[in-house]
Amino acid sequence: MEGPLSTIATAWLPDVDLLTDRLVTAVFTDHPAWTDYRSVPPEDLRDGCRRYLMRVLELLADGRPWSTEDDPVAGPIGRQRAEQGVPLEVMLRTFRLGGRVVWEALLERTNGVAPADLGAAATAMWTVVDGLSSALSTSYRSAEAEQLRRDDQRRHALLEEVVAGGTTGQRVADQLDLPLAGHYLVVVADLDQDGTAALPGPQTALSALGVRSVWHVRTDTLVGLVPLESHDPAFVLARLRSLARGRVASAPTAAGLAGVAPAHRLAVLALGTLPRGSAALVRIEDRYPEAMLLRSPELRQRLADAWLGPVLRLPQREREVLLETLTAWLEADRSAGVAAERLYCHRNTVLNRLQRVTALVGRELTGRRAYVELSLALSALELPA
Repeated sequence: MEGPLSTIATAWLPDVDLLTDRLVTAVFTDHPAWTDYRSVPPEDLRDGCRRYLMRVLELLADGRPWSTEDDPVAGPIGRQRAEQGVPLEVMLRTFRLGGRVVWEALLERTNGVAPADLGAAATAMWTVVDGLSSALSTSYRSAEAEQLRRDDQRRHALLEEVVAGGTTGQRVADQLDLPLAGHYLVVVADLDQDGTAALPGPQTALSALGVRSVWHVRTDTLVGLVPLESHDPAFVLARLRSLARGRVASAPTAAGLAGVAPAHRLAVLALGTLPRGSAALVRIEDRYPEAMLLRSPELRQRLADAWLGPVLRLPQREREVLLETLTAWLEADRSAGVAAERLYCHRNTVLNRLQRVTALVGRELTGRRAYVELSLALSALELPA
């Protein structure tokens, strides 16, 4: 903007407070339902309006092209309003209103200005407003993204604190938007090095069912906290089980957030009972023997050696037949007849195989203790190395 209109813009600079009054009034009278400056102190809002109007007048008075990248006025205003939670649409509307206020002020003092100059002034005027609006949007979105990153980091830290067994008071519950007390389901899923989870999209899937959940990425696992509230855990697990593309495990707690850390440890233990490469969701309630054995590798080895060592040293075919027979017999509640039906052989065949095992291990397969220890020894063989 050059010539007489540049002079008019310069002449308005001392009266910028008058224009500020007009803009603040317009903000709250022109469609007030669109205005949401509740989080901004009145003096702060007024100062921002004043700085913006001053910037518009200065650019019009100068008349030279300028870079809208990180504008020294629009940029800070955008960042500040983003931190205050003012919607971007509200800010852009204010900038447009400010442009209208300045344009009307310029028109008040255009006596003697040629129509051609007036048209050029309008072009320059709205070019300035558009440029400042662009700078505002860029800085606003940048600040918003940074704020989201900080929120994610804070949320991540809080979830890590809960999972690790740190403070789980009402403050943490409020910030995570989770109930402090009540029943929870803690879910743990494998996480590949490329970030692929064994349980893809769990939050979206549960949300579609009206179940809220929070998910937390750790070094090699994805951890989910599902407040059960009024939901049946079997219902939740059924949906998650359908998503499983790798190893997934769960553990419940009735102790609210304070019980998440112990439940997480149990879920991790249950996860470890599954062999790598499997795709299944298991509950800790279904893996108690395996979990106990997993906690003590030395005891697991001793138990397997004591009961099955001689059998394991047999040739592969004979070893597999005897282990299969032992498993079927125990699962049939030690009924040779039922085991024979499951193995598609004669009852006497099962009895002969059991006698063979007895001779190899040097102890009877009868009694509660033998039943428990032999069952655990077979479970030990099924665990990952």
